[in-house]
Amino acid sequence: MEFKDYYATLGVDRTATQAEIKRAYRKLARRYHPDVSKEPDAEARFKEVAEAHEALIDPERRAAYDEIGRRPASGQPFEPPPGWDSGFEFSGRGEPDGRHGDAADFSAFFESLFGRGARSAAEQGGDHHAKVDIELLDAYRGARRTIVLRVPVVGADGRAVLQERRLEVGIPKGVREGQHLRLAGQGAAGHGGAPAGDLYLEIRFLPHPLFRLDGRDIRFDLPVTPWEAALGATVTAPTPEGPVQLTIPPGSPPGRTLRLKGKGLPGTPPGDLHAVLVIDLPAAVSESQKQAYAALARAFPDHDPRAALEA
Repeated sequence: MEFKDYYATLGVDRTATQAEIKRAYRKLARRYHPDVSKEPDAEARFKEVAEAHEALIDPERRAAYDEIGRRPASGQPFEPPPGWDSGFEFSGRGEPDGRHGDAADFSAFFESLFGRGARSAAEQGGDHHAKVDIELLDAYRGARRTIVLRVPVVGADGRAVLQERRLEVGIPKGVREGQHLRLAGQGAAGHGGAPAGDLYLEIRFLPHPLFRLDGRDIRFDLPVTPWEAALGATVTAPTPEGPVQLTIPPGSPPGRTLRLKGKGLPGTPPGDLHAVLVIDLPAAVSESQKQAYAALARAFPDHDPRAALEA
């Protein structure tokens, strides 16, 4: 994906006012409109100008764009920093206004930041949206947490500045990644006694040091010694509910998965918990440890782990 320098596309400074952005867009739109322009790349340039205008003319989208951080040159490879938009509160998501014709087909860069539909300017009584990152174990157990949202507030100059607001949020047990939590009345205020809009929080999970989520299933790596894998053993294994005793069958190869049914993410039905066996080979440091490995080699003279690699 290529980075788009929307300010450079419109030929304005990053400190430009909304009025300056609008004037620059109108000038360039007249120049490159496919119906009147004689330049060979007019249609492509018109789409670029229209996309830059959509990104910068709305104060919320502009504030989000300015939050990206590292900014390579236009056209250079780019990926948004992980979690850059977490806790960024937007007003209701709207569709492009349609004035730009085919320019509504935005680039992958635009869609990665704002989604397929451009976010509309703030609407009184409209719904707000934000992405929030939560701990996997909060989804497993349910929790009540304080979240901090960055809210773009439009100033007198037409530009948005970020303000924080804190909300107490109940995280339901078994909430899924990508699920939206509705907070009634926490969106935009209404006029003339009309009710306020709602706030929708899109759930994302923070990486966990042990557990990996796969739908409602949870996976984790369980280290075992070579003799535990070969002879079988009962070992202590971690789970989101606390440690359990897990039986390792004799002759277990590395990568074998042991399933704990119903111990994954809660739901109807609940997911499963999968322990993936990883052989932890101890280093031979002392003389007795080296002799133990030598005895193992003598005990298995015909074992060739590379036999399958022979041409």
